[in-house]
Amino acid sequence: MKHFRGAMIVAFVGLILAGLWSHFEGGNLQVVGSAVFITFILSILEISLSFDNAVVNAAVLEDMDPIWQRRFLTWGILIAVFGMRIFFPIVIVAVVASLDPISVVKIAFTKPDEYARYLTSAHAAISAFGGMFLLMVFLKFILDPEKDIHWIDPIERQLIKIGKLESFEILIALVVLMIAQTFATGQTHHDISGIANIVTDADIFKEKVTILVSGLTGLVSYIAIDGISGLLEGSEEQALAEGVKKAGMATFLYLEVLDASFSFDGVIGAFAITRDIIIIAIGLGIGAMFVRSLTLFLVEKGTLAEYIYLEHGAHYAIGLLALIMFAGIKYDVPEVVTGLSGIIFIGLSLFSSISYNKKNPKEA
Repeated sequence: MKHFRGAMIVAFVGLILAGLWSHFEGGNLQVVGSAVFITFILSILEISLSFDNAVVNAAVLEDMDPIWQRRFLTWGILIAVFGMRIFFPIVIVAVVASLDPISVVKIAFTKPDEYARYLTSAHAAISAFGGMFLLMVFLKFILDPEKDIHWIDPIERQLIKIGKLESFEILIALVVLMIAQTFATGQTHHDISGIANIVTDADIFKEKVTILVSGLTGLVSYIAIDGISGLLEGSEEQALAEGVKKAGMATFLYLEVLDASFSFDGVIGAFAITRDIIIIAIGLGIGAMFVRSLTLFLVEKGTLAEYIYLEHGAHYAIGLLALIMFAGIKYDVPEVVTGLSGIIFIGLSLFSSISYNKKNPKEA
């Protein structure tokens, strides 16, 4: 439990702060209890949506320099909690509404419904960016010709043959993006004031462009970070005598963008539960702390080496999440579906790993 002690302390303090905030806002005992319960639910939502993120983070951190491991588990927590779940949504709303950040903060506290509409109006762009980045993470793993451990053996052996084709994962991602842009409904450029009006062809066209640009931005972000990481790893091998660990920075950026892609859905989904930005920040922050603790636990215990299919299950969950994000452009996909799908894949891969260890005790 030592790995989760810090997260449990944060959860305890967070729930108290949520109650105090609700009381400060003029709530009675029932309202305070409701705020604490909603904060707890939001933390569970964040953990369920980001469970597979913890597994992938652990897989990356295992090969990371110890210094950058510590930086990710310290600075990364601050960026994840405050940056991705508080400040980044404010930046998104500022861009969508063409407002300065200070005005957006005022709207978030004084007009939470309006703030939620602004953020929801950016859902298509957020889904396209996050979906494309996560899809590339999945495709890069599943099509890797050097991968020698296969969970769903008949399928994965065929896929690594396809992966030998140069940049084939990019081709697949672009095809998915072209399909996703046909899901445009025009709601992104609808009147964000909430007043009903007719969606025109121009609105749909603008949203298609938004989806394409955002998706391509996600693709370029992945290629750039992956390319820089590969370049610096080469430099690292050449400078090994000097002890230089340059690849850490690129990997750190990769993990932060990956975390951002996961957090988008949680932030928007949270507004379906409550409009209080402070309660949302506390709830998602508690969840993020538990995800970081789980990541540290997986790294220090060598869990991925012990359960060989766990990483596969996480990547399948990420691939499904990417498709769900694209589908979410047009369809309303409940957060419970998103969260449970990831947990199911992780559970199945864990069960398969345990079965494998029983059949192969020497290897285990």
